[in-house]
Amino acid sequence: MDRRSLAFVFTLTITLFFIHNYIFSPTPQQMPVKEIVAEASSSVVSTSLPAQAQKNSESYYVLENGYQQLVFSTRGAALAEINLVLNSEENPDSIVKPIGFDKDILQDHPENALFPNYPYFVVDENGKVIKKEPTKGGYMPLLRRNLRSENGSTTSIVPAKHYALNVISEDKNGSEMIFQMKKMTKNSIEFESVSSQRKITKIFSFPQENAPYTVNLEIKVEGDSSNLWVTSGITEVELISGSYSPLLQYLFSQGQKLKTEKISLPKDSVTYGSSIPLWISASNGFFGTIIDPIQDKMAGFQAIQVPGADIPTRLSLIDAKYDQYPAKNYPGYEMLLPYKKGSKGMNLRFYAGPYDDVLLKQVDTALSSTSLGGNPQFSSAITYHGWFSFISEPFAKFLFVLIQFFYKITSSWGIAIILLTLVLRIMLYPLNAWSFKSMYRMQMISPKVTLIQNKHKKDPKKAQLEIMQLYKDEKVNPFSGCFPILIQMPFLIGMFDLLKSAFPLRGASFIPGWITNLSAPDVLFSWNYPIIFFGTDFHLLPFLLGLSMFIQQKFNQMSQANKGPVTEQQKQQQSMGNVMTIVFTVMFYHFPSGLNIYWLFSTLFGILQQWYMTYRWQRAGMGRVRP
Repeated sequence: MDRRSLAFVFTLTITLFFIHNYIFSPTPQQMPVKEIVAEASSSVVSTSLPAQAQKNSESYYVLENGYQQLVFSTRGAALAEINLVLNSEENPDSIVKPIGFDKDILQDHPENALFPNYPYFVVDENGKVIKKEPTKGGYMPLLRRNLRSENGSTTSIVPAKHYALNVISEDKNGSEMIFQMKKMTKNSIEFESVSSQRKITKIFSFPQENAPYTVNLEIKVEGDSSNLWVTSGITEVELISGSYSPLLQYLFSQGQKLKTEKISLPKDSVTYGSSIPLWISASNGFFGTIIDPIQDKMAGFQAIQVPGADIPTRLSLIDAKYDQYPAKNYPGYEMLLPYKKGSKGMNLRFYAGPYDDVLLKQVDTALSSTSLGGNPQFSSAITYHGWFSFISEPFAKFLFVLIQFFYKITSSWGIAIILLTLVLRIMLYPLNAWSFKSMYRMQMISPKVTLIQNKHKKDPKKAQLEIMQLYKDEKVNPFSGCFPILIQMPFLIGMFDLLKSAFPLRGASFIPGWITNLSAPDVLFSWNYPIIFFGTDFHLLPFLLGLSMFIQQKFNQMSQANKGPVTEQQKQQQSMGNVMTIVFTVMFYHFPSGLNIYWLFSTLFGILQQWYMTYRWQRAGMGRVRP
């Protein structure tokens, strides 16, 4: 296989990979736009104490620690909001870093940067329940899709049946039931509701173990407990490499092993009746919720899609007049776990936070020491997003270990990516050398190949036989250059999947003022009116990448020019190289800066490596030395 064919195969493979993953990756079903409720139907408790609250009103109670703000509604005694504390000097324990989107909302839509959305009750230092007003900023909503207009009125509201940890019936009735707050401390809260069918008591508490982003729930049902389900809630939208990548999965036992299974995103509602989940998970890519029943594992669960127009995301507020992020394109997804019929009690562990490998392993270790439930295996929810993730995941995990090591040394994820790129180049040096050597020798004999082809234009079969004999005489294998590329592909794709899936890169800054989030494109400067393809931001890294590829092509052309006249085949190769430069510049324009940094430095290291090997071979006699 000559270099032109090799370049074509490699380019085609990489291009298809990126087109599938980043351009035409599976996106949620397009939904028709529906009218949004003009005003919220819920009312907020006045300045009176909780015990004096009106029986049919919805009020809010908050439990909070250094990681999350849990906002409980009396409607369903469920979580109406889960707001994650942003990392700051005041909150150093949080690993959730603010990103440009959070800053844009705070600056341009401050009415949607209030946490919680409404006035709420909390326990003060003296153990007294007091009312407080929302604060502006400082949090990232993991579970909240209520939007407010500039005058502060609610323009959309999530029904209580989509709150997290609500107990709803098969027909979804009962989700609006009002509970009474019975008892509240700094770390726990108890609700109770009595109806003609059943009495439900729900006790929420932070675990005593050091298990961040985790809350325990004890549910007691007296009366009819048939056809009841516990909800996971609907997470906010998080873009990964510019794409919405929601994921639903569950953990189950297969023989002596535990296995995590991804399920297809539903178009409406799907019930899985035979599986016995050890836990269920609904994530938006970097964040998610996990419901872990400690006892009484039940067969079956449900997966539900809710149209995005019904529960619009805060993302739709960005450049709303240009409809940059239509709410209909971002539906919500929810998982439901059955309540065991006839059971008077159910204990759950509920995780709501970052899907970070180190963090989830810490939570697993902390909870494994408890007398109930043991190790929840939350870290099994970590997954890599990509078309070939089933192949690349082992390589991505290996590379993640290396990048963590370099981060510990340098305290910079950007430098860690560069060092990892260098190490990957060194690891694959023998394969790259083999590939370069094969292509180099093919270049040397390409004039002879051209002469044979011209000599036997009217007899292609004879020309092919003479070319094969030439390969044999010169000890050149035209296919040898393909194998190193194929062997490298899992590492290369694993690197791409790692850099777009690793949570630590989210919000990680490399060069302040330019590369402020390695999981998002770099921004050199911005403007207001969106331009086709460019949007409202100018990204410099893709052009630096294109420049490096252009220099690489010029280096190849200079190397070929030293061997004599440029053949027609070499001209075609040069044209293909120029096309590749343009294609990759365009393709990488909206990719995360971490990916651009990797490919940029991989190209620069490749130029250096190619120069070094060419220099060695020329000194040793035009490539007849082993690389």
